Amino acid sequence: MKKLHLLLCLLAATFVVNAQKIDRARFITDSLDSYINKALTDWRIPGAAVCIVKDGKVVLMKGYGIKELGLPNKVDVNTLFMIGSNTKAFTATALAMLQAEKKLSLDDRVTKYIPEFKLDNAAAGQQAIIKDLLCHRLGFKTFQGDFTFYNSNLIRHEIIEKLGKMKATYPFRTTWGYTNAAFLTAGEIVPRATGKQWEVYLKENIFSPLGMNSTLALTADMPKAINRTVPHTLVDGRLTAIPYAQLDGLAPAGAISSSVSDMSKWVMALLDNGKIGNKQVIPAAAIAATRQPMDVVGNANYLNGDTGFEIYGLGWFLEDYCGQRIVEHTGGVSGYVSSVTLIPKERLGIVILTNTDQNELYETLRRDIIDAYLGNKNYHYNDKFLANNRATMARMQAIDKQMRDSTLLNLKPQLSINKYTGKYYNDLYGNLEIARGEEGNQLEARFEHHPKMYAKLLPLGGNRFQVTFSDPTFGKAVFPFFVKDGKVTGIRVKVADFVERDPYDFKKID
Repeated sequence: MKKLHLLLCLLAATFVVNAQKIDRARFITDSLDSYINKALTDWRIPGAAVCIVKDGKVVLMKGYGIKELGLPNKVDVNTLFMIGSNTKAFTATALAMLQAEKKLSLDDRVTKYIPEFKLDNAAAGQQAIIKDLLCHRLGFKTFQGDFTFYNSNLIRHEIIEKLGKMKATYPFRTTWGYTNAAFLTAGEIVPRATGKQWEVYLKENIFSPLGMNSTLALTADMPKAINRTVPHTLVDGRLTAIPYAQLDGLAPAGAISSSVSDMSKWVMALLDNGKIGNKQVIPAAAIAATRQPMDVVGNANYLNGDTGFEIYGLGWFLEDYCGQRIVEHTGGVSGYVSSVTLIPKERLGIVILTNTDQNELYETLRRDIIDAYLGNKNYHYNDKFLANNRATMARMQAIDKQMRDSTLLNLKPQLSINKYTGKYYNDLYGNLEIARGEEGNQLEARFEHHPKMYAKLLPLGGNRFQVTFSDPTFGKAVFPFFVKDGKVTGIRVKVADFVERDPYDFKKID
């Protein structure tokens, strides 16, 4: 009798678990479209594309919304989006493929292929290996140097040269810090080892063999594509189309544009040890190499109460979520954010592409999909992230209004406006020039390596100016001038944290 009772309890428990999984699975089949369409409205996203791969099959592949605000052209599965830092997994995989082919080792020193490579810490520059570039452990802060490199006119060898001028914040290999210029440097090892440019190698060895025929390696090609989205952001609370970022100087770190149709092939290959059908496109050893834990990012605390680890492999974040190992990355460039997620044990892949940089749907949707497949309680990530975002936006708008109100008071600067004009210099960035604006006490700043961008400076009293960049990606800020004995000696420049978190101090050139 006891055995029968135990058997009935086990059957009942199994039925409850299976019923929960069935109910959660209905989220994918019955509720996902309405979830996404509502989220596009809530987050003010013009267009998105989503793909779910499970057990070697495409469960969902669909475009939502429109390519450009104000135009009726709808997003489809072949519409291109910039994928930003999801490019990094392609770069790391390419180098791991070259290791599998014995054309290099990921433990080789960088100087073996790029003799001119240097770091401010000379010993670290000599000791740095390819893995150090691919897992962000050179000693820099996250996004350090990106104001100089992002959307600038610097070409690749100039960025590598300037990387050598950056002052590392931490000792070599002690602290994780996300470094885009390091990934550019890693990508430049590809032509040194193969004789082919990074973008050519990717097309010939990854894109074409996988059938990713619409995918573009360079941002310069995106405006020429027929089926493409347009980037958007919020400017003074209004959703606005903006120019494409030009990132080919940093291409191996973030230049690829792709569609969910093409990305589904990439994800399916990664979940099947590099195979498409019976064809081995990517060596299994190369995929395994990119998923080896390399550096600790930190502890992960999820809103549902779960905790875990966050580690960086090579071009991938590695997470522990509800007992599952997740391989994932996100990508953000001007007007776009995206995510790519793999749960190898579940043979589950998720791709989310959006054409505005002011949303978190790329993050919340993937977590709600993961919970659905793992049979977890529905935590409604999207609702909670949206509420937090709206509160943050309200605070930012209040600060912005306070700044605008201050500038309307027409407060006079401490010194004559002409004393702030002139040329300024920063050892890493280079030159900045400040001239009189069109009226009153306005100033205008021009930047050597961002020739298409300028910034307007309005006085806030004293030696502080409220600043608005012509490229909204760089945001708004307050620039203080440094003054000694009645003479301007420098200026502190700050751009949006989306680009770089720390300010730059420029010295005035007499």
